[in-house]
Amino acid sequence: MSFTISPAPPHSDAVRALVHCALDELTVRYGEHGDDASVTWDELIPPTGVFLVARHHGELAGGVAVRTISDPTHGSGEIKRLWVRPDLRGRGLARQLMRAAEEWAREHHFVELYLETGERQPEAIALYHALAYEAVTAFPDGVPNYPEGFKFYKSL
Repeated sequence: MSFTISPAPPHSDAVRALVHCALDELTVRYGEHGDDASVTWDELIPPTGVFLVARHHGELAGGVAVRTISDPTHGSGEIKRLWVRPDLRGRGLARQLMRAAEEWAREHHFVELYLETGERQPEAIALYHALAYEAVTAFPDGVPNYPEGFKFYKSL
């Protein structure tokens, strides 16, 4: 199955729709406050961040964001809002989005990526392990996260 993946302006309708779908799913899985950790639209403007949109036959298929965290000179980034349309899951799109996010991060001089997920997302946990993300106990100081969340790290 072929997908196209490209950056999109964070204020675009496509990005807003994908973020809302991701947040809706988190609410279903975790309850009323599925993800309170704030991500501002401006954090997703290159070169300090990006939102990558996947399309299948021109239709929205999924997306993922990368944003700078901690001191920008450290080259630390965070993966946020990975989401794939339910009818397209199991076809490798999440892996493609993660690879595209990592490639974008390398091109923009990031040296490491962090991400977080929860116990009610076993498919995400399996994906991150399969992509060689290491389980860690903490994010860099000052970066908002959930104490009960599963945190992952990858050196680029």
